[in-house]
Amino acid sequence: MKRGLQLDRVVLLGRTFEEYRRYFLLEPDDLVAKRVLDVAGGVSSFCAEANKLGINVTSFDPIYSLPSDKIMERSEPDLESVYQAIGSVPTYRWGYYKNPEYMRELRQRASIIFLSDYKAHPERYVAGELPRLSFADGEFDLTLVSYFLFAYQHQLGYEFHRESILEIMRVTRGEARIYPTVTFEAQPSEYIPMLRSDPTLQRFEFTEIKTNFEFLVNSNFFLRIRRIESL
Repeated sequence: MKRGLQLDRVVLLGRTFEEYRRYFLLEPDDLVAKRVLDVAGGVSSFCAEANKLGINVTSFDPIYSLPSDKIMERSEPDLESVYQAIGSVPTYRWGYYKNPEYMRELRQRASIIFLSDYKAHPERYVAGELPRLSFADGEFDLTLVSYFLFAYQHQLGYEFHRESILEIMRVTRGEARIYPTVTFEAQPSEYIPMLRSDPTLQRFEFTEIKTNFEFLVNSNFFLRIRRIESL
């Protein structure tokens, strides 16, 4: 029997800079003037908040092909449906968010900040879909993916994950970080050991890094991907 949040598609939720910092153990001062790509950024405020700190963030998501009013028409019902369901789902720990009401408040705040920045700086928001990225080789120092790969394992197959990671690493000269490493059932993704043993990915090192943040049970790790220097 499934215990996690039941989602039949990728939902459009906003997350804040502080949440990203905790997900990925980011040190903001170390990222000033660096180029960062936020894949599947949705209506998160990370891009807007990071750019204010001097971090050069570009956000990538298929939803950016739409005008702002159409984006909000979709994101608001997504947030409401998750809010209504999540309080009774046993695969979450409420330490950071305290309760569903506070979680919804943070998500709404993030989407408001996103919307303002999306209108003011459309060049920061690039429309497109994995497993293809419309960027040059090695364009970014760091690429982040939150709550997309691995979390939606049952909707997105292994080949999609492999091709997405190859493309992410093509445009990333430094490292990529993917959070979380578990599905919405709070189970470790079965794709991670498959990626490690895949012959097409042998030039990359996959390391699970422990964070100090856990909302979805067992979500206190992100996957770091780096090139193996000797190769």
